[in-house]
Amino acid sequence: MKRLIASLWSMYRPRYARAVVYMLQSSEYHAGPYLRWWWRTNNFNRVAVRRNLNRTKAAKLLMIAVGLGMGLEYALGALCILTYFMGNNDFGVQLGLIVILLTPIVWAHLVVVPLELGRWFIVRPREQRYIAESRGIFANHAAIKIAIAGSYGKTSMKELLSTVLSEAKNVAATPGNKNVAISHAYFAKRLAGNEDVIIIEYGEGEPGDVARFAANTKPTHAIVTGVAPAHLDQYKNLQQAGEDIFSVANSVPEGQAYVNTVADSIKPFTHQGHVHFDEQGALGYKVSNVKISLTGTSLVLTKGTQKLRLQSGLVGRHQVATLAFVAAFALQLGLTPEQVTAGIAKTKPYEHRMQPYQLGGAWIIDDTYNGNIEGIRAGTRLLAELDARRKIYVTPGLVDQGIETEPVHVTMGELIALAKPDIVVLMANSTTPHIEKGLNLAKYGGEVRIEHNPLHFYQNLDQFVAAGDVVLMQNDWTDNYR
Repeated sequence: MKRLIASLWSMYRPRYARAVVYMLQSSEYHAGPYLRWWWRTNNFNRVAVRRNLNRTKAAKLLMIAVGLGMGLEYALGALCILTYFMGNNDFGVQLGLIVILLTPIVWAHLVVVPLELGRWFIVRPREQRYIAESRGIFANHAAIKIAIAGSYGKTSMKELLSTVLSEAKNVAATPGNKNVAISHAYFAKRLAGNEDVIIIEYGEGEPGDVARFAANTKPTHAIVTGVAPAHLDQYKNLQQAGEDIFSVANSVPEGQAYVNTVADSIKPFTHQGHVHFDEQGALGYKVSNVKISLTGTSLVLTKGTQKLRLQSGLVGRHQVATLAFVAAFALQLGLTPEQVTAGIAKTKPYEHRMQPYQLGGAWIIDDTYNGNIEGIRAGTRLLAELDARRKIYVTPGLVDQGIETEPVHVTMGELIALAKPDIVVLMANSTTPHIEKGLNLAKYGGEVRIEHNPLHFYQNLDQFVAAGDVVLMQNDWTDNYR
């Protein structure tokens, strides 16, 4: 009963308007995800756990609008009750109480109306105009246009390609994780027209996305980095996601679609027209002498009498196939071995993607942007290879796994157990029992800790680790996932 009262009372506190706007902002102002989150929330005092509201101009205006609107509706309810005591309305108390009780619910839904109207009648028409203009820009540009698609590894491949090819060519690449049609359109508007190479990252959110992106950007080459369960809240299954990702290969000439075949999950989608690469080699070059450490990855690339010794700041054996392909592809595009070696040497871990740093004498590997089972496989493989006083694995699990949620997380638990960490820290949520099941199936013998306050844990990580520890943190959940 206390919990029910606390849940109801949380909608009538002054902080409720801020909670509503925070939920909208965290859902990127999309009505569907926001409303689903709102309806499953039990206590609006606890929606902001991982971070706080970013007080942008739009957020401030929405908070003022919601707060003012609710205040006026409460005043209306009070006025209805007052008319009863003045003897002018026999139903004033009932009507007033209904108005007051419904106020938080009404405004939680009313706030999305102007957002959706603006999206449909202002934002979308403008975006469609920009996207249409970008088709002409991409079609008429003489540069080599490389599309990168996949469930994981896209940004790493893009940044690595950009760094290496820039040693000899004028390269432009889509920024950050801006990988949808409107982002591509804004990117196109900023092109100077004299670029030698354009690299375009493709996201995938729902069926048909990748094919649409290819139709807009007109790639000459395509790279598929991998297929794994992701966004299965929109795709029916892995097969549908894989078919969408591989549609990019149909948009380029035969022999110019390159596929990373390290993961078994990608093999059902490949065919003879694709050029494969993996940890053994790429484009006729063979990989040998691989060395992995917390400070980087080195390997030797050989083809006939030609030998390249490559040293990268990227961490993990899963980077070997990507490094080999980028080096071989750069040579194919005319870069010299010296330029390729210099470019590879400049590469370093990307933010929150297998990014090592030291804390109190311990090594922390920040892989919190990872969000798929193949990334978990790569991370646990790295942890197993490293030497440490204690090995600690930290995760909340994966999101957007759809019907694959339980089997994926059971597999995840088994992979963690195989890495043999001394301590496993699980952030308590709906996936925790599945990960624990996998740990038990693999007969994990170490310590398992269930953490109910993730923010407190991450903020006080320095109190948890000691010199000589290696801590691998994989994936993170925003507050709209519980």
